[in-house]
Amino acid sequence: MPEETRGETPSDKPVEASAETSALPENESQSVYLRFKKVFGDSRLMSRTRLRQRRQPTGETVPYGLGRDPKGISSVMDALTNELGWSGSLAKSDLMLAWKEIAGEETAEHSRPVGITDQVLSVQCDSTAWATQLRLMRTMIMTRIAQEYPEAGIESVRFLAPDAPSWKRGSRSIPGRGPRDTYG
Repeated sequence: MPEETRGETPSDKPVEASAETSALPENESQSVYLRFKKVFGDSRLMSRTRLRQRRQPTGETVPYGLGRDPKGISSVMDALTNELGWSGSLAKSDLMLAWKEIAGEETAEHSRPVGITDQVLSVQCDSTAWATQLRLMRTMIMTRIAQEYPEAGIESVRFLAPDAPSWKRGSRSIPGRGPRDTYG
């Protein structure tokens, strides 16, 4: 009797059950995918282009079926770094680590990359002679960087001479003469 008050008849139940069984996915991954699609896929919030793309699932977007062969970890990581925009910063760090191969072993013993600021690679040298020598080799080094690390976006290289000691502070410093006469 309570079933009749709801408006359901015994003949309606088997029809609904047969419709549900035909729409059931074949395995668990399909059921999870269809559930997420139903829960998170609100079509009212999507643009027309997105809706059109969603109606035509491709092999890469569907978690089951043809076109979903396993991929190697390197191709997955490459896709991830490109998607998140990490390729430039990873190329810069690779460039910093490969300084010995870029500049040569002997040159790398007397210089080291300090950092990259505004597409300018700064290299600290052991002496002013090495800084001058590397300034003469700038074209060769820039060509090598552009060929091997184009994603790094390096536009120029700055070679720094060694830092001279500062005598402005410490036990050997002498205080200044103080303020001068500012009148007249």
